[in-house]
Amino acid sequence: MKMSSLLVIVLLSVSGIVQTKAYTSLYCSSSSRCGAKTVYCPEECPDSESSNRKEKVCRIDCGSPKCKSECKRVKPDCNSPGSACYDPRFIGGDGVVFYFHGKSNQHFSLVSDKNIQINARFIGHRPAGRTRDFTWIQALGLLFNSHTFSVGAIRSAVWDNEIDHLKFSYDGEDILIPVGHLSTWNSPVESVKVERTTNKNSVLVTIPGIVEIMVNVVPVTKQDDRIHSYKVPSDDCFAHLEVQFRFFSLSSKVEGVLGRTYQPDFENPAKPGVAMAVVGGEDKYRTSSLLSQECETCVFSPTQDKENDSSIIVEYGRLDCSGSLSSGNGIVCKK
Repeated sequence: MKMSSLLVIVLLSVSGIVQTKAYTSLYCSSSSRCGAKTVYCPEECPDSESSNRKEKVCRIDCGSPKCKSECKRVKPDCNSPGSACYDPRFIGGDGVVFYFHGKSNQHFSLVSDKNIQINARFIGHRPAGRTRDFTWIQALGLLFNSHTFSVGAIRSAVWDNEIDHLKFSYDGEDILIPVGHLSTWNSPVESVKVERTTNKNSVLVTIPGIVEIMVNVVPVTKQDDRIHSYKVPSDDCFAHLEVQFRFFSLSSKVEGVLGRTYQPDFENPAKPGVAMAVVGGEDKYRTSSLLSQECETCVFSPTQDKENDSSIIVEYGRLDCSGSLSSGNGIVCKK
């Protein structure tokens, strides 16, 4: 019996499928909107994880003006800052809603900073008589340090809720994450953590101290098609991603379709209250591939000495471990 248990532990460690501890509070640095404050989870949802996928969990966002913990399900909130959903509709770090359509079968930089770049692959089609493509985000490609990671929706003719429609890669190699709520994969050096937040089709991707991404894959439904006159073909349901980002250490010089909205002095060309504020800039943000760091405005520089970079706006303040396992800046308190 002991030998069997040991074998299971070894297999789990080798495959990267592990369970990790949840946080009960986060310390927000003085440079965040919360300002050097420890935020605690409420009694209704005391932890950031739950074995019951129907239960809400604690969510703390140090960049939120509310500066308080909330009970939420771990799925993208398409009506909150940092989200990119639908065809594609973004909500910037400044809270302004805007649309960026890009072009079908091309790639664009959503976020480009000194230590992270996040690109997106757009899919779509152009019905007869239209002047532009209908587009959706099919995949995300992340570049950080010397590593790459991607998550994407698998092309499907017909949507089936009983099938997992997500695929993943790390440093160019496909990775398999078993279906099941809280099934978790960690990269060999624990630079990336991917956790399933439902049995299938939803994950939480974390690069400690840099970004947390909630990802959900959905189809273009018949109702969507009817309302928006997409006229999608019968052999493709255009499975695509709904995503929401939470950033921990963006610099003041961050770029990208979404990233620039986190600049302290950014003036959004999309005005609040406009029903369909569309912004352009395809040429400025276009990349040659999902994992390319090159674009006209990209600033990603993985080899730069960040200790001497004065543009980093995160501050490493006092760490409060009194009731927390995580500082909110990628620092973990272990009991």
